[in-house]
Amino acid sequence: MNFRRCRTMIVEPLEKPHFDLDGLLSGGSGVSFEQSLQVVAAHLPAPCAVDVASCLWLLQCSAEQWQPLPLEPDARQRVLALLEQGLLVSDDPAYATAAAAEQQVRDSQWWPLSALHYQHSRWDGVDSVGDMERSQLTTAQDLVSNFGPPPAEAPIRRPGAQPLPRCDDDPTQAQLQARATCRNFDGTRALPLPMLARLLQQVLMAQAHVETEPGVRFLKKNIPSAGSLHPLEAYVVARNVERVPPGLYHYHATEHELGPIASTPNDLDSFCHCLLAGQHWFASAPVLLILTCRFERTFWKYRSHAKAYRAVTLDAGHVSQAIYSAATAQGLGAFVTAAINEAEAERALGLQPMAEGALAVCGVGWRATERVTAELDPLGRVWPVTR
Repeated sequence: MNFRRCRTMIVEPLEKPHFDLDGLLSGGSGVSFEQSLQVVAAHLPAPCAVDVASCLWLLQCSAEQWQPLPLEPDARQRVLALLEQGLLVSDDPAYATAAAAEQQVRDSQWWPLSALHYQHSRWDGVDSVGDMERSQLTTAQDLVSNFGPPPAEAPIRRPGAQPLPRCDDDPTQAQLQARATCRNFDGTRALPLPMLARLLQQVLMAQAHVETEPGVRFLKKNIPSAGSLHPLEAYVVARNVERVPPGLYHYHATEHELGPIASTPNDLDSFCHCLLAGQHWFASAPVLLILTCRFERTFWKYRSHAKAYRAVTLDAGHVSQAIYSAATAQGLGAFVTAAINEAEAERALGLQPMAEGALAVCGVGWRATERVTAELDPLGRVWPVTR
């Protein structure tokens, strides 16, 4: 059996405070810190605790050259322990899962720090709403109570600033002002298929394509994309759409069609609630759009590039804003959230982590007639202003 170290990892020193009675009685603060080390690897979903000796040994181990299992008992035991954690990878079939995940990261052309950030900012089974409620961080009053007042909503004005003219009769401005994130959907009212199709056509459909070299095709959409690569895909969660059976579908941008996903969850409501990390006010939307990225499409051009993942997240922002505008123009409510359980989407859609991944979830549908959950609508364009 041969082994080598995983290539993309960082060592993080931790200090955990705990009550120290002896220190307090001897005149100290009563607080001491327990130091430890953990290794965060791009191919592993969770950090691994390591002792100092194993950490030093790991850092001296090659990530490129394979080496045989040592004969010396202590070294052999250390290697086996690190193989169990997945920090070392092996050609032994017993450790094939970790080896395949690590090889995926090697092949994917991620910039190392972005790969670490993406892997360890993914959620699985998180109930963000429950966490906020337990921590009493739900309202603005809660936030101020726990954190103090926020930074000012705008910086100070510059001396000598020149006032700009305003255009009060601009119809585009009126439509933009009508946008407000919807947290109150009418889950019982079906969305007509032509309205969904129109939104997808306006935002995500390829309007044209060009082949610059044999096999090298670029799409023209109504939204920008870094390098004109358009790596984002949309998976439609149809909860209540006319003439569309409830389920999961892939939207094909060049063919303008919905392809069913065979592994649609049996309980679509529970899936949506988990996907949205407990945000029940969004989970009732008739249509959800899971925005995923085929990272290999972007990293084909921007290989191990420090800005590549940032560009991908900007792409998701372009898509979500265009969805807002298209939905508002049709009289629909819309939302976007990045507080999602990415692992839930990966399992349901059959995505290969680090090669493809969910970035955000958008939703559209009819607004409810009653506002149950608070929405930010200070202009009163959606809900009547009450004094």
